[in-house]
Amino acid sequence: MISRTRASFIVAIVVGVFAVGIVATGDAVQAAWLRFYSAAVTIVVIAIAAWEHWLWRWSIVQRLPGVTRDIRGTWKGELETFWKDETPSPARKSVYLVVRQTASVVSVSLLTNESRSTSSLATVSSDGTTVSLDYLYLNWPDLRVQDRSRIHHGSASLIVSGTPADRLRGQYWTNRDTKGELDFTSRALKLAEDFDGAARIFLERSAENAHG
Repeated sequence: MISRTRASFIVAIVVGVFAVGIVATGDAVQAAWLRFYSAAVTIVVIAIAAWEHWLWRWSIVQRLPGVTRDIRGTWKGELETFWKDETPSPARKSVYLVVRQTASVVSVSLLTNESRSTSSLATVSSDGTTVSLDYLYLNWPDLRVQDRSRIHHGSASLIVSGTPADRLRGQYWTNRDTKGELDFTSRALKLAEDFDGAARIFLERSAENAHG
């Protein structure tokens, strides 16, 4: 949320621009106008907060150019690793991606049955034709598997498809010299806290669809 100090600075600039414009056209600046200054600051704070947390994700607003694509929620998908050693490559596994997002900030958690990855830096960007979610992360494997899967850093880049978004697909790389692909095709707006919670979200939704 924007601070009141920052909002005051924005309003002061606007007031200054108007004052300069009025003087330049030969009119007089009225000091009485400043009695609305405090109210203007409050309105700016509320308006920017409303945009940051709600307005930007409205479906009609999402179709406007320059608005960050809304990818909030818990995504269900698969991870395929291309890691190689003397054993067969691990099979595809079910994973969940939890995306917390406002108009300007996004954070990501990848949940598997053995570990959790949390983003240290993440962004949703567009080059005018393609929207992508790109992030750096730290992966924390469960203690029971750290003999074969140590804590590591990595990065991922996922292409966002659909408006509203209905698919995230891309690649990841780690500092263990491993890489793989991620493909998420199911989305729920509810945010999961862990792997089991994410699985319950989609089981409950499947049950509701079956009875609906």
